[in-house]
Amino acid sequence: MINTNKTFDSLLVMQYQSGSKKAAAILVKRWHAKLCKHAYWYTGDREISKDIVQDSWSTILGKISELKDTNSFGSWALTIVTRNAINYLRKQKKELEHLNSYKISATTSDKESNYENPDAILLLKKTIKKLPYNQQLVLNLFYIEEYSIKEISEIIQISAGTVKSRLFNAREKLKLILKNRNYEK
Repeated sequence: MINTNKTFDSLLVMQYQSGSKKAAAILVKRWHAKLCKHAYWYTGDREISKDIVQDSWSTILGKISELKDTNSFGSWALTIVTRNAINYLRKQKKELEHLNSYKISATTSDKESNYENPDAILLLKKTIKKLPYNQQLVLNLFYIEEYSIKEISEIIQISAGTVKSRLFNAREKLKLILKNRNYEK
């Protein structure tokens, strides 16, 4: 099955590589919001996410001429955003921990009120936060962002087998934590 979005993006990349500035504008329009959402997952701050993505766009457009597989534009661009977000987090680690703890407690009650069982969703989010960061990352990319295992391996630069292993281990740990929690009640 051919993914028409990837094909369209590939054509836009080739047009930009041939000198079309309009193609770049269309790529930005198609991908900017998704890249911001991706950066937000790392930072938890919308403004910082926008800054990271803005910096990423300069890298993306500056190096797009080097992209050989134009069909992989999406995962390639996400890889750049991921690296920039991680670099930012390394520089701002202590400040971000404080901001994230405040933001999670402030926004959780607002967002959860729209779901049928807000307690279960809140419990799941808290349980996921107990997992190692690398397992949280693959869970987010697989279930929330809906990337394939191959795309995840390209984005975070690990083998597909490692992605599968982390997904399996994360699921098993979640089951165990939630099962033990039910016995405690």
